[in-house]
Amino acid sequence: MATPHHHGGQYGRLFLEETGWYNEMLLSVVLPGHWWRMLPHLVQSWLRNCIGVYLMYFIIGFLWCFVIYHWKQHDYVPKDSIPTMEAMKKQIHVASVSMPFYTVLPTIYEYMIESGWTQCFFHISDVGWAMYLVYLALYLIFVECGMYWMHRELHHIKPLYKHLHAIHHLYNKENTLSPFAGLASHPVDGILLAMPHVVAPFLFPTHFRTNIALLFMEAIWTANIHDCIHGKVWPVMGAGYHTIHHTTYRHNYGHYTIWMDSLFGTLQKPEDIFKED
Repeated sequence: MATPHHHGGQYGRLFLEETGWYNEMLLSVVLPGHWWRMLPHLVQSWLRNCIGVYLMYFIIGFLWCFVIYHWKQHDYVPKDSIPTMEAMKKQIHVASVSMPFYTVLPTIYEYMIESGWTQCFFHISDVGWAMYLVYLALYLIFVECGMYWMHRELHHIKPLYKHLHAIHHLYNKENTLSPFAGLASHPVDGILLAMPHVVAPFLFPTHFRTNIALLFMEAIWTANIHDCIHGKVWPVMGAGYHTIHHTTYRHNYGHYTIWMDSLFGTLQKPEDIFKED
């Protein structure tokens, strides 16, 4: 099996230069002056990650809510299922307090990549397109399995649920769930659920840009699965499935797909709920 050939410090500098470019690209636009350039690289990276997540959360959340609650009003969400403004404000508050802590994880993770501790590779040409797709498949399978079990244990281990995950499950009905609920969690809860993204590159080669993109695409995915709109795209674990999870607490722990729940007997389909109704 082809593996990337790292070239010591010279190869590692590619990652450092890449994250430095990310910092420059965002911070030079959103922050006044040049004071931030005097900060250590690690602090700059945390600041960029933090601001980036805030921007993604609010832009995606407001656009999503505008489309499904106003522009396409009642086309996707019945009038009695639209969350109240008060519920969304609470979700925004919880998420806003947690995000600076969430972003410590990708910041430390980037530092470990820059230091050469992972199996991340920089260029797809380092392994070729065929192996890139193999490694990507391994990555996604690992993340799916890891997040399923992490999510399930956050429910089944009572202290973890009581002190961490219960905060996210304050929103347990259709008229309390919204795209803003996706990141409305205890900071440690959010970090634990994101850990598979960080652990995977220590186990097998992972393309750096793809990994970073997938990690931050979680902001979009979590907005999607909390909008209560059943997309009916097999085998995707969409909002229809995740809404059931928020109402029963015992089903649909999966993240991207229904496969892990199908394998371990925790799947409940939205169609089955509709039949019962």
